[in-house]
Order: sequence, then structure tokens, then C-alpha cells
Amino acid sequence: MTLPMTLNARRLVVLLPIAALVGLGGCGRGRDQREAPAAPSSEPVTVAPPMPAPTDQPMAPTRTILDNAAATGSLSSLVSAIRAAGLATTLAGPGPYTLFAPSNAAFGRLAPGVFNQLLQPANRESLVRLIRFHLVPGVVGVADLQQRIAAGGGKATLMTVQGEPLTVTMTQSVITLTDAGGNKSYIEAGDMAQANGMIHIVNGVLVPKLD
Repeated sequence: MTLPMTLNARRLVVLLPIAALVGLGGCGRGRDQREAPAAPSSEPVTVAPPMPAPTDQPMAPTRTILDNAAATGSLSSLVSAIRAAGLATTLAGPGPYTLFAPSNAAFGRLAPGVFNQLLQPANRESLVRLIRFHLVPGVVGVADLQQRIAAGGGKATLMTVQGEPLTVTMTQSVITLTDAGGNKSYIEAGDMAQANGMIHIVNGVLVPKLD
């Protein structure tokens, strides 16, 4: 099945208070395409289909979100972001939380330099907002998401720890997350039970609402 992948590098440009990133709009194309960045646009950018689901070792349900993520190779970028944001204690704590975890490939599709800028101490507040936007209180599995979507007539809303909603729909048989700007991310590996919640690996980085 072929699905579109919507990225949001230009919204990160506004989210980050760094003038040097202004020219990164529309650069979230798949690296294998090797295309020049498109001109900045106010509309979401639709690019290449998502990469195949990661082939990491199974996560241990007796370990926390942080511990399992740290032991999962395809989530190393996310773990770096969690630690830089100062949220390691939260995700090692009792929770429970459901984490929609962007893979390394998801972060890698952002424009060059955006991820490293996010990790800078000056951008910690923006990074905290970004990580919290991928967190939902409680344990929410794939079946629960599907039931909520069906009950909502094809659409459900999840309130994130950031206090902003994510819209959840189905694209063919794949659960799709959409932020307020219309950027989409797809669950490519779900229902990974944790001692303090649940992880679903997603193939895109979603961005909270801009102030």
C-alpha cells in the first residue's frame, strides 16, 4: 500500500526562534529523492511514501518508555531529543503515557540542520513542546484508536500532554495522525507495551500549534 507522507519543516522554522532557519521551508523531502528544496509554502508538503516499518528487536514490556526507546536503534534521534528537552525523568516515571514516537527516518526527513537546532539549549522550550505534542496521557492501543475513529464517524481527537489536540483518522488501513497545520504522520509499528504506557512508532514529526 502506498501512502503520502506530509512533512512540516517550515512550521518548525516558525516554532524555533532562530532566524538562520528561515530558508528551510518545504525541505522535508525524502533523502533518496535528492531534490532541491521547494520554495516556502503555507500549505503542507506531500512527499515520498513512508519507509518500511523498523526491524528493531521487540521491546520488553517490563521496561519503561525511556529504557525501551534507548535500546531501540531506530529511535536514537528521539531519545536524544527527549534527553535534551529534560523529559527523560517523565518518560522513565510511572506515567502512564502513550508515545507516538517519530523514528530516525522521520527526523531525517526534516531539512538539514533543523534537528541539530532543536537540540540546542536555547531551543529547549520549543523542543519540550514538540515532544509533549507526541505524548497522550494513559494507555491508548491500536484497537482503542480504531474504536474511537469508528465511534466518531471516521475521525477522533486525542488531547496531548501539550494540551493541544491531534486528529486521528484511517488512511486505507493505516492509522493517521494530523496536527492543526494539516501535517500527517502514520503509525508504522504499534502496540508496543511498556511498563509505564505504550509506544507507537510513527513516520513523521508533528508540530504543535504556533503562538
